[in-house]
Amino acid sequence: MQAVRLVAAGESLLFPAAIRGLAAGRGSRSARDGMARAALTEREAEVLRLMSRGLSSGEIAEQLFLGLQTVKTHVSSVLGKLGARDRTQAVIAAYESGFVSPN
Repeated sequence: MQAVRLVAAGESLLFPAAIRGLAAGRGSRSARDGMARAALTEREAEVLRLMSRGLSSGEIAEQLFLGLQTVKTHVSSVLGKLGARDRTQAVIAAYESGFVSPN
């Protein structure tokens, strides 16, 4: 039930093995390469930074005073520009490229 609620809320659901694989670099090369080429708008960059802090689309919408659908549109744009399949790949690429730091 929790997985269904997460997906219904627009979040991604990955199993631990998939997360470990992404973190090890398997399957995330296009996201890393995409980060180097991406021309994110200021708002998209802000959304990516908040995604990197683990905020959900709803939380990002609240923090930036945007509608939920607007945030989802920005997230989709970020994923497309980075060549990432999901939020996890985009966040990994952001950390690996130095766009965001663990602090």
